[in-house]
Amino acid sequence: MNEENNYIESRYPSKRLCVFARNGMAITGNALASSAGIRILQEGGNAIDAAIAMASTLCVVEPTANGLGSDNFALIWREGRLHGMNSSGKSPGLLSQEAIQDKHGPIQTMPVSGWTPVTVPGAVAGWVAMSERFGRLPFAQVLAPAIEYAKDGYPIGAQTARMWNLALAKARRDWRNDAQYDGYFETFGYEVKAGQWVKLPSIASALEAIAQTRGAAFYTGTLAKRLEEESVRHGGFLRASDLAAHETLWVDPLSVRYRGYDVWELPPNGQGITALMALNTLRSFSCATRDADAIHLHIEAIKQAFVHSKAYVSDPLAMKVQTDDLLSEAFGVSDPAHSGTVYLCAADREGNMVSMIQSNYMGFGSGIVVDGISLQNRGADFSLESGHVNVVAPGKRTYHTIIPGFLSKAGKPVAAFGVMGGYMQPQGHVQVLTNLLDFSMHPQEALDAPRWMWKQGMEVAVEPAFDAKVVAALRAKGHEIVVEPECGVFGRGQILWRLENGVYCGACESRTDSNIGCY
Repeated sequence: MNEENNYIESRYPSKRLCVFARNGMAITGNALASSAGIRILQEGGNAIDAAIAMASTLCVVEPTANGLGSDNFALIWREGRLHGMNSSGKSPGLLSQEAIQDKHGPIQTMPVSGWTPVTVPGAVAGWVAMSERFGRLPFAQVLAPAIEYAKDGYPIGAQTARMWNLALAKARRDWRNDAQYDGYFETFGYEVKAGQWVKLPSIASALEAIAQTRGAAFYTGTLAKRLEEESVRHGGFLRASDLAAHETLWVDPLSVRYRGYDVWELPPNGQGITALMALNTLRSFSCATRDADAIHLHIEAIKQAFVHSKAYVSDPLAMKVQTDDLLSEAFGVSDPAHSGTVYLCAADREGNMVSMIQSNYMGFGSGIVVDGISLQNRGADFSLESGHVNVVAPGKRTYHTIIPGFLSKAGKPVAAFGVMGGYMQPQGHVQVLTNLLDFSMHPQEALDAPRWMWKQGMEVAVEPAFDAKVVAALRAKGHEIVVEPECGVFGRGQILWRLENGVYCGACESRTDSNIGCY
């Protein structure tokens, strides 16, 4: 074997099969993170503890997509019902249209890097909230696997190494002479290859402080102070008072009935309602075959849903249209016709299930790294257009792309699922669900099926494996089809399905380093 192999390309198609287990299952985009979840389950933790362990470990073993400066959301089945958690952070109190113009001049869109698009990171607070409400093990014990990997090291995965190096090449081109990015280069400024042993001591130190104080160090202690110091030093808007004011929200999930199942998403400020609006349209049609007519209908439903969500969805306090109106049957049939995110799911022998997602938004996020804390650039999604529902304002939650999904039937939990990838996420949810519920695919098949992605106007990207006859028929219908060789843009998903006998059936993404832990 040639050890210089990138471990991604293969001469032969690889086939994955569904995995089955009864006592516990943990699925993420990284084998080490999935193992961390199983370790916590076997130490006596429940699915919620396992999810926190995986989420914190992913900050270490997949830093190209998330970090301690991320946001997260979760759907948690416990005590016979579904609970929703929104731990997305607000914009800093000093961030406003006027402040942005004073700093950057008359720009038309938000910057995507640097301190300006940094919003309050909610991920750590999300872990704490989940642990306090539903967890069983001590918080420090749950974070132990992540700390060990950061301190002692780990072998980096093939896709993670690839994304690391792509981000580094761009950073060297765009950020090398800007001091605000020094922390990025100190932490991640070297090339890696698959299987290389990586240690991240600064992340280990931050995690230890978080574990010892149950997150207080991050929001009111030493780490909060360091974030403010660096923000002030480089002209940023984030302050320790913004961190101290962060609040994790427990919310009621939204649902629509589709093919006899209840499909659940979190309410705004997330874009989960986009998937529900599309399904609300599609449920009026019969789509038993995955042909051009069905794909055309799916594309049009997604386009319509995005038009509405981009026009109406933002921080609920700023929205002028109610979610019930967006999901009404009349609304649903009125007009028919690259990213950085990690998704994980977990289940235990008691029947608890967690669907959770965490993100820095674009790869390494803002490019700002302070003492191992890689800060998200979620504020880049704010609009600078006065009067827009998502216009930037102090203390506001922006439109959010990351969405966990959940499926139930007759009041019983059926599946935790998710597809990562920016604006691909609701499109991925719709495709995975229709594969399962319309086209009768099993979970692994539903993930493996070639995907499409509506980009803008009539432009639709498809994976190279997409049926050529279907592509030709879609072009005949007026779609501008582009075959996209980079499969990473089509999202990365996982599915954890609970069979009627209580056995869990797991499926994971073939497009990345995903793996399933179970026992």
